[in-house]
Amino acid sequence: MGILSWIIIGGFAGWVASLIMKTDKKMGLLANIIVGIIGAVIGGYLMSLINKAGVTGFNLYSFGVAVLGSVVFLFVIKLIRGK
Repeated sequence: MGILSWIIIGGFAGWVASLIMKTDKKMGLLANIIVGIIGAVIGGYLMSLINKAGVTGFNLYSFGVAVLGSVVFLFVIKLIRGK
């Protein structure tokens, strides 16, 4: 995937994950993009543990993997911060 695809999927995935984890009011566009990109990497790793494909391109499956990883990432951040 190109950098623009990572930014687009990352932004949307980070935003959806922040809505799920109820952190949307604390995060801006840049934070959503960063969380989404990190989430895509985490989601890809988690999927590889169960022998599934990670982020495969600009498609709905990859978006779901990125959202899953982003939710996990935000959950860990909330645990660390204690909130």
